[in-house]
Amino acid sequence: MTDTLNSSYTVAQERKVVTAIPGPQSIALHERRLAVVPVGVGTALPIYIEKANGAILVDADGNQFIDLGAGIGVTTVGHTSARVIEAAAAQLGKVTHTLFTVTPYEEYVRVAELLAQHTPGDFAKKTVLVNSGAEAVENAVKIARKYTRRTGVAVLEHAYHGRTNLTMAMNFKAAPYSTGFGPFAGDVYRAPNSYPYHDGLTGAEAAARTIGYLEKTVGAYDLACLVVEPIQGEGGFVVPAEGYLPALQQWCTDNGIVFIADEIQSGMARTGAYFASEHFGLVPDLVLSAKGIAGGLPLAGVTGRAEIMDSALPGGLGGTFGGNPVAAAAAVAVFEQIESDNLLAEATRIEQTLVTGLEELASKYDIIGDIRGIGAMIAIELVQPGTGATTKEPNPKAVDAIVAYAASQGVLVLNAGTYGNIVRFLPSLAISDALLTDALSVIDDAMATLR
Repeated sequence: MTDTLNSSYTVAQERKVVTAIPGPQSIALHERRLAVVPVGVGTALPIYIEKANGAILVDADGNQFIDLGAGIGVTTVGHTSARVIEAAAAQLGKVTHTLFTVTPYEEYVRVAELLAQHTPGDFAKKTVLVNSGAEAVENAVKIARKYTRRTGVAVLEHAYHGRTNLTMAMNFKAAPYSTGFGPFAGDVYRAPNSYPYHDGLTGAEAAARTIGYLEKTVGAYDLACLVVEPIQGEGGFVVPAEGYLPALQQWCTDNGIVFIADEIQSGMARTGAYFASEHFGLVPDLVLSAKGIAGGLPLAGVTGRAEIMDSALPGGLGGTFGGNPVAAAAAVAVFEQIESDNLLAEATRIEQTLVTGLEELASKYDIIGDIRGIGAMIAIELVQPGTGATTKEPNPKAVDAIVAYAASQGVLVLNAGTYGNIVRFLPSLAISDALLTDALSVIDDAMATLR
């Protein structure tokens, strides 16, 4: 699948390495960066991208990379999607900003209608649009506290929710996200999650553990909300055991706790459903969207039950740039492209290709302890040789080596996990099987170098 809006946006969908990685132009740009950008703005790979299309990134030196990260799940419909570019460009020529809470516009309303249609549940829903995933989390917690008149916020082990003060408190992993940045927001409580590869618990057993912990350490009637990633992102694409999430949702319903699904990374067709909650039979009270919603433009949203969303007083929600008309127009185009290009089925195709290829690698390399995920959200957990059936000792050095080798050969792949021992595959839904197969051959070569 290749967009044909304009030749300046199209790139041959192939891997091509023409210089050492990074090349001289990227090295020069990186030197400029180091002089003016703080080290806290990290660099996973110091290659400087000049153009992108579909599933390919082109750097300043002309190297072409197979992109298995999609801007960490942002360009789900593909880089420089023709439909998105056309919608955003048309909107740029009409209105770029008015502030929706002062003088509104249709694009914001249309995005809210589409989110009401595609998030789980057939009840009345409303949406507030904001700029980023962390801002969506903050607003969801704020709304839940106003609705319940409680203050407690429950989260799960290995969760990641953002880099603002509240979301840093909600994260499981401190370094590098929150080290030295405290004090943090209070009334945040972390409970054990379901991690089948490590805990061996059924969904019912894991849910009983989570619920028991929260009831003992917080008390259900002091909790405003439970915030859950249906499939954990930064935590390592952890897929909970069957029945775990529905049990938590039922407990929340029984105790007046708002159940919030953080679908910032897992939503917008990435898993073969509009939202990953659908795979688990969940109907969250609030659903959080961001990343892939606007095809690369900054936009996020909180969508939920109308009675909960309406608990905030007029003026209590919003922000200067929230629901910007250009980003909103792009989001409408993303929803249209998901339907017109049958991208839900494309996510399922990608899962089949990736999992089949990774299972072949697992038969060759015993450092692959687990393969997991749904749709275009697949990961492998790497362990020390010989420990996959016993201690499952993390192997972050292998991950680092694989990521570095892949980059040198023109494949961009990301790490993840609390212990840094997860390789995650998060490609756009525009990627072909041929590119996936090529990328897997590079991962194969990388693992062979570790022997």
